[in-house]
Amino acid sequence: MASKELEENLSELQIGGNGEKKPVENDMPEGEVKVSCFTEDLQDVTLHFQIVKFSKQIYAWIGCNSAKLGHLYAAATTRPNNNVSVTSLLGGTSDNTGSSIARRIVLKTGLNVVVACNIPKDSPMLEATAERKLIERLASLRYFSPKEKHRN
Repeated sequence: MASKELEENLSELQIGGNGEKKPVENDMPEGEVKVSCFTEDLQDVTLHFQIVKFSKQIYAWIGCNSAKLGHLYAAATTRPNNNVSVTSLLGGTSDNTGSSIARRIVLKTGLNVVVACNIPKDSPMLEATAERKLIERLASLRYFSPKEKHRN
């Protein structure tokens, strides 16, 4: 599917519990899902993004020049120290391109994250750029948890 067609069909829609499509709003009642798709042309490649926001979880897909799923990673905070744990759900462990992105998104948002990524493993600059674009969009959609003020 062409990126223009993706943007026209899926860009910034919200699906309610009864399946009806509604414009995106900042407040998200429980049981609703927000979907955001966008495309970035950079470094002679096209990056496609899809973000699906559930009430307590984010699914993000990053596609490089194609609509392949790529490796799939899940990340969440774990007790007792609120460290972030990441595991590979699909794909091998030799290519950890998406695992670091998933870890940092959990740290930024405080939400559980599933990341699918098919960025080539020998492209660290492309990975960093894709992560930056994804974080920028997450921030513009207000998916970041508020920063707690540290007491002295």
